[in-house]
Amino acid sequence: MKIIITGAGAVGFHLAKMMASEHQDIYLIDQSQDRLNHIQSNLDIFTIHGDAKSISILQEAKVDSCDLLIAVTSSEETNLLVSILAKKFGAKRTIARINNLELKEPENAKLLYSLGIDELIAPVQLASEEIERLIKRSVFTDDHEFEGGKLTVFGISIDEKSELVDVSIQDSAYLNPDLTFKPIALHRKDETIIVNAQTIIRSHDIIYFISNPDSIDNIINFCGQECFEIRNIMILGGSSIGYQTAKMLEHAYNVTLVEKNRERCEELAAQLKETLVLNIDGRNVAALETEGLADMDAFIAVTADSESNIMSSLVATNHNVKKTIARVENIDYIHLSQNIGIDTLINKKIIAAGNIFKYVRKGNVSAIANLHGVDAEIIEFIVKPNSKVTKKPINRLHFPRTANISGVIRDDVGFIPFGSFQLKAGDKAVVFSLTESIHLIEKYFQ
Repeated sequence: MKIIITGAGAVGFHLAKMMASEHQDIYLIDQSQDRLNHIQSNLDIFTIHGDAKSISILQEAKVDSCDLLIAVTSSEETNLLVSILAKKFGAKRTIARINNLELKEPENAKLLYSLGIDELIAPVQLASEEIERLIKRSVFTDDHEFEGGKLTVFGISIDEKSELVDVSIQDSAYLNPDLTFKPIALHRKDETIIVNAQTIIRSHDIIYFISNPDSIDNIINFCGQECFEIRNIMILGGSSIGYQTAKMLEHAYNVTLVEKNRERCEELAAQLKETLVLNIDGRNVAALETEGLADMDAFIAVTADSESNIMSSLVATNHNVKKTIARVENIDYIHLSQNIGIDTLINKKIIAAGNIFKYVRKGNVSAIANLHGVDAEIIEFIVKPNSKVTKKPINRLHFPRTANISGVIRDDVGFIPFGSFQLKAGDKAVVFSLTESIHLIEKYFQ
């Protein structure tokens, strides 16, 4: 598969990094030679120095033989134009990153599709939707539903009082007599581990489970956690993510949005009818305390300053705010959340790259999800007739040790497969895999 990526910023680099391990034919175009040199020293891809809007540059990249063009520069106008040009020159599929959510409205999107843009990806919207999901399931660090909730994959921290602490997966099997859920992986410090029967669970591990809806409450209980109701939310930062998140949440929650720029506050107050907008510098702890920080159930820090977001979230935790979410721009920070006391760190560019990545997948992929700070993916495959996974029971497939067939949806019913279970054509298989093994997994489903 030949893929052209335009833009070697954080999204483009992360995409190139993900795809390089897939043995794809990757071309990366950018105007910064320094960026390209850095990327080429780390990844085995082709780089082209120049402006992606240039027809000669696109021709140099042989866009006419391109299977997928992904335009993810920082300029929305460039992304749209490059995608349109690429389609006209013969690219089979195009994806454009946008910032203006107005373009996602049905009539506007229809126009852009008619011009040759197959998909529009809005990182702000994706990040805001992710925050909304995390707020709805307050006790989880991650939460992804498949087929409308027939199966759910979620991360949850193991409290030191949990009955799972210092117990192996095998010895905790008594908690699952009906086989309605399965622990599939754990995250400990900087390491992601696919669990097996002998894996020992430790205090403060984040365990990833797959479960049917009826077992979720039971899992929360024996992990030593308690669901709590979120009513009052404080959002720090009137950025586009802050605005979009407040817009999504204000009808169901009491939302306070804090922004230090007075003009931006006036704009936000005019647009957000049910949100209390305050003109305060979020670094002023005393001012936040005066405005009821200690009464908040959730604190969401989404300013452009990663360090301020992390520090203010820690301040919120110190004021007994139960749920904290912080936006970080530095991808290296993503792995820190469970070690420093913040529930979830999010990066809109990683979320966007993960969303785009599903268009590269083979083997009838119907859904894909990424976990925060974890080098793994959850992929839903539609099982093809005569594919390798239909030939033997799952315990005889010789699946990579770094992957797990975690759930199956058959005849519109979700359940957890074990040992002798055998997949058949038409099933939807939910697979948890470390990123390094995904290209191997796909071969089983082709």
